[in-house]
Amino acid sequence: MKTFLVPVDFSAVSEEIVDTAVSFARSFGGKVIMLHIIQPPIITSEYALPVDAVQEAMTASEKSALAKLAVYEETFKKADLEAEITVRHGPPVYEILDAAAKSKADFIIMGSHGHGKLYDLLVGSTASGVIKGARCGVIIMPHAEKKI
Repeated sequence: MKTFLVPVDFSAVSEEIVDTAVSFARSFGGKVIMLHIIQPPIITSEYALPVDAVQEAMTASEKSALAKLAVYEETFKKADLEAEITVRHGPPVYEILDAAAKSKADFIIMGSHGHGKLYDLLVGSTASGVIKGARCGVIIMPHAEKKI
């Protein structure tokens, strides 16, 4: 049985990623692990929000993410596929690679936002970081171009 790690950020490409994961899991008789990562806020001054407010926001984000992931989990269950959902906190590239290693994922199926080369140069790309650090196959779903 193959294990597919499927990180989603609930962007427009997430639906396509889930559909692709269903196809791969069905074809390979695999298990899917749906993952969402919540990045803790970066505190840059002593005038930042109180710790309680930050923790409350993180808890609300996690509850919301689990509810959205549960909808995707139902998609896999309706297709008679084994699936689990998880939320992690931290830097996305590190958390995706760590989750892949701990779950012994055979493949990571994820999206790319297609921000452009300048954005990737200045900020970096999660997809690029995962590709460089992965010890398993990585399937990237490109961001669909808007039709005018």
